[in-house]
Order: sequence, then C-alpha cells, then structure tokens
Amino acid sequence: MNIAVAGIGYVGLSNAVLLSQFHNVIAYDIDIEKVDKVNNRISPIEDNDIEVFFSEKSLSLKAVSDPVVAFNSAEFIIIATPTDYNTDNNFFNTSSIESVLQDIENANPSATVIIKSTVPVGYTSSIRKIFLKNKIIFSPEFLREGSALYDNLYPSRIIMGDSCEEAKTFAQMLSEASEKKEIDILYMGSTEAEAVKLFSNTYLAMRVAYFNELDSYAELHNLNTKHIIEGVGLDPRIGSHYNNPSFGYGGYCLPKDTKQLRANYQDVPNNLIGAIVAANSTRKDFISDQILMRKPKVVGIYRLIMKAGSDNFRASSIQGIMKRIKAKGIEVVVYEPVLIEQKQKHFFNSKVFEDLERFKETCDVIVANRITNEISNVRKKVYTRDIFNSD
Repeated sequence: MNIAVAGIGYVGLSNAVLLSQFHNVIAYDIDIEKVDKVNNRISPIEDNDIEVFFSEKSLSLKAVSDPVVAFNSAEFIIIATPTDYNTDNNFFNTSSIESVLQDIENANPSATVIIKSTVPVGYTSSIRKIFLKNKIIFSPEFLREGSALYDNLYPSRIIMGDSCEEAKTFAQMLSEASEKKEIDILYMGSTEAEAVKLFSNTYLAMRVAYFNELDSYAELHNLNTKHIIEGVGLDPRIGSHYNNPSFGYGGYCLPKDTKQLRANYQDVPNNLIGAIVAANSTRKDFISDQILMRKPKVVGIYRLIMKAGSDNFRASSIQGIMKRIKAKGIEVVVYEPVLIEQKQKHFFNSKVFEDLERFKETCDVIVANRITNEISNVRKKVYTRDIFNSD
C-alpha cells in the first residue's frame, strides 16, 4: 500500500514507522527540520524504539514538506496533526485537520482518510458533511509520550470509527505490523470512537488525581504515602499501576481531553467529570503551598518535562507550580536540557541555567516532579512527591 501521514509528532511518526515495515510511507510536515531528520534517520522526538528502528530496520519511509507529493498517490492518508481545546471560549481548535483535509481533497479525492488526531465528540460526523469526496474514518490513538512506537507494536486495542471495508483493511494493516499476537479490534460509529478516546483519557486523569489526593492527605498528616498506596494497590480490583504521585496530570492529551469532556457535560448531570478537572488545580495549589512553607528565596525547577524518556513539556504540571510560586514574588529559575539545546536563556522570564552544579548551589529549594541521580547529592534541598521513582 501507499500510505501518507500528515504530522511528524508522536502519533504521526510512530504510525509512519510502524507501517513502513510493510508499506510505502511518505510522512508530511511543514517543519523542515523534522523532515530532514526523518530522511536522515534521526528521530525528531524522544522515543527509544523509533531510534532503534531507524538504525536497525529496513523501512520504506521518506518525509516531505510538500502535501501534494505526500498525498498524490496514497491509498490511505493518516492525519495526526495537533489539536487543542481553549477553555476560555469553549473552542476545540481543529483547524490543522481541516487544512490537511482540504489539501487531500485537492490532491487525491479517492484516498481514504484516517483521523488519528484527538477531536471533539461528533466531529467526524460533522466534517464528513463538509468534505464529501474522501471517505473519512476516525481511529483513536492510545499512546504514551516516549513509548509511542512500543504502544503501536503492542496495542491495547485497535478501534475504528466505521465498519466499512476500508476500516477493516486499515485495522488489519495495523495488526499485521504490530508484534502483539492477539489484538482486540472494535468497529463502532465515529462518535462512539471519539467518546472512547475522551473517556479513556479522563479515566486516566481521574486515577492520577486520586493518588495525588491520597498523597496530599498523607503528607499533611505525616503518614507514609508509599505504604498506603501499596496496601491499596494489592486489591486486584485497583492494581499496583499508574499510582505514583505527581504534581498533577499534564502533557498533550489529559488536560485538554478532560476539559473537553467536561464541556460536553453541560446538559448532562455530573459530579465526577467536573471534579477531575478541578482536582488538578487543587493539587497544584497544595504543592505550591508546601514549597512556600519552606520560605525559599530562590526556587529551582529541575526539568519541565513530564517524565523520563520524553522531550515534551507542553502543559506540564510543574509549569503551574512555577506560576503560583512566582505570583508570591519568589524568584524561580530553571534547569532544562531541552531549553539549553534550543539556546534559550529564559523561560517565561525565569533564568535558564546551563550549569547544573551552579543551579544546585543557587537554589534554596529544588522542585522535581521526578527524582533522578543528577540531584541525589542535594536531596535535602529537593521537594518531590515521586514516591516510587517511576513515571
């Protein structure tokens, strides 16, 4: 098959690499640097499995910055461009998808389009009425940053928002390219598939919020959080996974998906969905208060990224901590290698340190969402809620 992928981010690149094992794949992006890196077999995102595939596998994959070249002869075109939800005006920005759909309609009206971007519930049904030439199918992704290719190689499930022959063919292509032997494949309506994505991510956010609130209780009452979580998690109905306290949930998906789902509940009775969103803000307030109780003059933020193996700090929870501390007039400085590589001297008016040792010396309190050996020698300065030393 000839396949095109629009968007060289976590979702787009992992799907492109996965399918290029057995099919001809052209990845398209407006970012020339990403295009060049893919063509030189350098991963533009942090993902160990992609790096291994680039160095060891024979892949039929090339990248271009021209949509016509990418889409012209493709039988399937995957859209994996970024979308975002604006809480101020209750607007989910899907303009990147519409732009690509217009390019596809102009270049290749016979191709089947697979939308992998996160979209609001009901989006695919409405967009099909605008772009009439191409068959458009929604298929949600359930990927972790830093492990996107692994999650495509060993998918928890494959969901197709249609039961047409093209949907079945694409699902089979994903299944055949994976390394997992038996995969649950579900076919359903596009609106139900969109709801699966939002409800799945909101459940994960709820689990993060739950263990964070457990940790807040334990910290205020001087209890051992680890012992409580271990005791709770041994109930097989709860499980000992996804339970490490943090400063809150963040990243590409959970913040916008929870808020989008909450917006969908305007006319539906609810308590829990709204509380999940509110809990994240409450946790950041609590963490900030705990840091301020140490009466620091200079607070250092050690890493803006969400977790190990990631280079993304979009909507990371620690940024919310920064804003709250700075609002109290406390100086905040940052150590983040991703910013150093980008030669950024400041991040939202906070100085970015290039020298880790100088950073350690300067700070009264070092705030770390996840602890590493790099700062173990100044452990007394470090404020973290990383109980299990894991993501």
